[in-house]
Amino acid sequence: MLKAQQHRWVGLLLWGLISALGCVMLARIELARQREAFETDARIVHRLLSQRVVQHDAVMATLALLQPATPGSQPEQRLSALYPQILSVQRRESGASWPDARLLVAETLSRALRGPALAGVDFARGRYYLVLAAEPASYALQMDLRAVVPWSEWPMAPETSAVRVLIEHEGQDWVLQPGRLGQGGWRFDFRKHLAAESQPFDVVAQRQVGWVELPWSWMLGWAALVAAVLVGWLALLRQRTARRRAEELLRLGQVTRLNAMGELAAGMAHELNQPLTALLANTQACTRLLDEVPSDMPTIRSAMAQAVEQARRASAVVSRLRRAVERPDLAAQLQPVDLMQAVQSALYLLEPEFRRRNVLPTLDALPDSVTVMAEPVALEQIIHNLLMNALQALEQVPFKERQLSVSVRATGGLGEMAVTDSGPGMTDEVLARIFEPFFTTREAGLGLGLSLCETLAAGMHGNLKAGRHAPRGAVFSLSLPLALPAPPGKP
Repeated sequence: MLKAQQHRWVGLLLWGLISALGCVMLARIELARQREAFETDARIVHRLLSQRVVQHDAVMATLALLQPATPGSQPEQRLSALYPQILSVQRRESGASWPDARLLVAETLSRALRGPALAGVDFARGRYYLVLAAEPASYALQMDLRAVVPWSEWPMAPETSAVRVLIEHEGQDWVLQPGRLGQGGWRFDFRKHLAAESQPFDVVAQRQVGWVELPWSWMLGWAALVAAVLVGWLALLRQRTARRRAEELLRLGQVTRLNAMGELAAGMAHELNQPLTALLANTQACTRLLDEVPSDMPTIRSAMAQAVEQARRASAVVSRLRRAVERPDLAAQLQPVDLMQAVQSALYLLEPEFRRRNVLPTLDALPDSVTVMAEPVALEQIIHNLLMNALQALEQVPFKERQLSVSVRATGGLGEMAVTDSGPGMTDEVLARIFEPFFTTREAGLGLGLSLCETLAAGMHGNLKAGRHAPRGAVFSLSLPLALPAPPGKP
């Protein structure tokens, strides 16, 4: 029972540990997949936006090269029709002025950089200017940030994607894609400059992976799989344990049956030897009486002599049978045995019997081991028989009243084990004959179990006693000599 509970606790611990490790690995795999997808999308966004701003530089360079040959013509105004992101095109002729002072500053910077320069960045309205200083005219393009994005090639659905995408510049930001950012979980970030020096914007992408996005179905499936494997493993352990227990009980049962057969044969030999002895004595008496009869009765004397001879032969046969089935001397096989371990082994073997009868045994023992001199198999047989007798007695009382306890003590040079039950108990007549061969109170009993136990105990220089237990029940006590401690220097 204790080992079964230990197996269950070990199984639960292993299930929790393996399930946790597997779930962590699945979560890490999912997070790595999410990060890879996020970074792939972010790099695509950066590439698309970089292509657009580089295109703006190319448009500006084309305007500088295609200065109008005819004064007053304005071919640049057709750019808005070709490029939706260009809201307006302004041109400053030589000697004229810009309507916005910021464009003049940007033109001066563009002349120094020999390329387009940024001006009037207003992310609140999603606007900015790109200015190019050239001769005889300079140009300024007003750009629409929203239209700059090539939405047809965008790698994500802007309305539903969880990724937040912004364009940042000097503390200002323009949200291209709102995404979903919450609290807790794991945060992914991406930041990179666009590929055009004239438009030094930063592309920022953010992704918040919450707990709800973990692969819970896979994790639950993994936990269920681990549970199924461990249940199978525990079932296999229980099956192996039950098989070992059955083999041990079979071995013990075979020894018990052999000893019982020996006890039965010895009892039969004892019972038969008495009438045969009486027959022999009576026949010899008849022979002596016939000697007093006249000699004309030789036939009678011969017949009686043959009867005497046959009686002697029958007695010899019975004596040989008794010697053949007598138990070997246990005293020559004694060895130190831990009494507590022997009791625990018997309780373990009988665990199914306790469970079937709804009995929870209690064990009261000293903290130190009690080592006795005994023959291990004989000791196991005694403990097994006493426990089985207690269980059979408990079958006669209601479930709630069934109690069985085993105690182990060391007193006065003896190791003592007592089996106490709350069964119906024994009357004075039963108590007086309890160890008598062939005496039993059970219909199917042979009356040899307790007699055999007493004989085995005596063969190990021990003693087996029976008594009543108050307020109801019986107690059987086995006493065996304690093993002497090993001499110094010997194991």
